[in-house]
Amino acid sequence: MKNFIRNIKKNYVLLLMALPIVVYFIMFSYMPMFGLQLAFKNFNYREGILGSEWIGLKNFEFLFKSGDFWVLIRNTIGYNIVFIVCGMTISVFLAILFDAFGKNKLNRFNQTVVILPHFLSVVIIGYFVYSFLNFDKGILNKLIESFGGEKINWYFEPRYWPFILFFVRMWMVVGWNSIVYFSSIRGFDPTYYEAAKVDGASWWKQVTNITIPLLKPTLIVMFILALGGIFYSDFGLFYIIPRNSGALYSTTSTIDTYVYNGLLQGGNIGMTSATTFIQSVVGFVLVVSANTIIKKLSPDDAMF
Repeated sequence: MKNFIRNIKKNYVLLLMALPIVVYFIMFSYMPMFGLQLAFKNFNYREGILGSEWIGLKNFEFLFKSGDFWVLIRNTIGYNIVFIVCGMTISVFLAILFDAFGKNKLNRFNQTVVILPHFLSVVIIGYFVYSFLNFDKGILNKLIESFGGEKINWYFEPRYWPFILFFVRMWMVVGWNSIVYFSSIRGFDPTYYEAAKVDGASWWKQVTNITIPLLKPTLIVMFILALGGIFYSDFGLFYIIPRNSGALYSTTSTIDTYVYNGLLQGGNIGMTSATTFIQSVVGFVLVVSANTIIKKLSPDDAMF
């Protein structure tokens, strides 16, 4: 006990610095876990959480018995797999280019331009996309007409939206992630590259034999974190960007947007909680599983 008190007195400055984030996680990550029981209850506002009737797994039937269940799963997981793989690949590629050709020019202004889309409100991005795709006044349709083509009603043509959503997503996240990888690359010991140059290694050989292997721990951490959200979707991307157009549901509807629309129509809190519960469990299982596999293959690179 004396050692415990002594350590607190010795490190009280660090503890005070950590206090805000600890309070944040308690309030927004641990206290809300009390509401997980809503997934198994027929929630009644008058009775409250504790007084509502237990109904077992009936809330889960809403999602699994939906005729669109497999479409939702396909869209949610399929898009996320593409976003993770392509996002990491493009981000690493840009980070390597920044390091090779732009490290002296990548000042604060340029960094701001690169990462700005990550911080823009999805509403603002949605406005830009709409002004670009608008049927009558959209820039893209005017460009098509100038070449003698016919205008396209983009918000009623599902086949184009996987590419539109992919482009918008990459625009939003690639810049930020590339700066993260670039920062890691700039922290590598320069003597590795100096020795490689002395041995006559080309730039590509340095990338494949030094940069990528040293970047592996960062890639693994980013991959595991992304994998935890594979059963989630960017709500703004899939709801606001397509403007919740019913004609596009086959390619833009995900678990999150489906639940939101169901909540607006029926107001079923238990159904929403059940879906969120499933997403959390799947994310937890995937993170633990991925970390376990990585720990067996490369113990030093595992998160925990």
